[in-house]
Amino acid sequence: MSIINSARRVAAALLLLVTTAAAAQAQLFESRAKQAFMIDAETGTVLFAKDADTPFPPASLAKLMTMEVVFNAVKTGRLTLDEQFYVSENAWRTGGAPSRTSTMFAALGSSIRLEDLIQGVIVQSANDGCIVIAEGMAGSEENFAQLMTERARELGLEKSVFKNSTGLPAEGQVVTARELVELARHIWSEYPEFYKYYSQPDFTWNKITQRNRNPLLGMNIGADGLKTGFTEESGYAIAGSAQRDGKRLFVALSGLESENQRAEEARRILDWGMRAFDRIELFQAGEVVGEAKTYGGEKRSVALKAEGPISIFVPITNRDRLAARIVYDGPIIAPVEEGARIGALKVWIGDMMSQETPLYAAESVGQGRIHQRALDAVEELAIGWMR
Repeated sequence: MSIINSARRVAAALLLLVTTAAAAQAQLFESRAKQAFMIDAETGTVLFAKDADTPFPPASLAKLMTMEVVFNAVKTGRLTLDEQFYVSENAWRTGGAPSRTSTMFAALGSSIRLEDLIQGVIVQSANDGCIVIAEGMAGSEENFAQLMTERARELGLEKSVFKNSTGLPAEGQVVTARELVELARHIWSEYPEFYKYYSQPDFTWNKITQRNRNPLLGMNIGADGLKTGFTEESGYAIAGSAQRDGKRLFVALSGLESENQRAEEARRILDWGMRAFDRIELFQAGEVVGEAKTYGGEKRSVALKAEGPISIFVPITNRDRLAARIVYDGPIIAPVEEGARIGALKVWIGDMMSQETPLYAAESVGQGRIHQRALDAVEELAIGWMR
């Protein structure tokens, strides 16, 4: 069955599609990463997923959460970019020049503007910059790491746990590819004034210039972020973003074997994501998506719609692998108020759920008369057990 005749015909067709077992067995893309997740930024469509919810040590990718805590503090007025932060001996020794790790070479006993620390952390992946911020904001890295985890939960990141601000190895410190992508998309949408730093090519501090460590920035693929990481345990990882021809993608990869493989795999999947999908509008704003059965109502069903238009990216090839269903816990007990959340439209590409859009009652349905409720009760007794 074709799903591309028109936006409205697409919607009707999608709701009838059934994914075949053979189609569900193969991915549209094969990745050498052990964990991977990629989405379209605007619609949230999942374009690729591979063990996306498997936890792994974040290494320097933890710095995305460090920066989110900082950005949020600035946005809410708890900090200003001109505030000065003191470089303690712990910050200097653990993350500075003596540590032989990524550093901005902050001088022991000096004070540094927050905006400079932000650029040091983002561009130079500075561990000393992270620790200076953590101690200045929370008194210690341990306290700051707790803030990071608490903030992650506020953002709906349920599996990520942080033990320090740098991502240096620590027992119990984990992230997932899915949650890294969700975090990256959040930073991009909520803090556009700070997101620009992720594409900054270099930064000079203490008379030392260091180039941005993100290999994607020089590949001419529209990349403008975000972060790389490495641990002995989980290998080479990256959280990347690119924008091209009006389309923005976010991706996270982990478990790669070398810097070169990481760079090439990230480039390859982003390039594929840009070219392998077409955007279609399933439903216009205010358009009825479908119906949900009611129980005891003056009508036997209630019309459903989304808050706005529903768009999705679909594969250019293998379009018959798409399937969509309206999912809700039902029947819906009347009365039903217009605008009440009822369920969701879920779309799959093969065996991967690609998009989930909340659906709301498009109308009010009052309680039915006694005989209508009695008929619904009989029907529920007869067939409800099959649900």
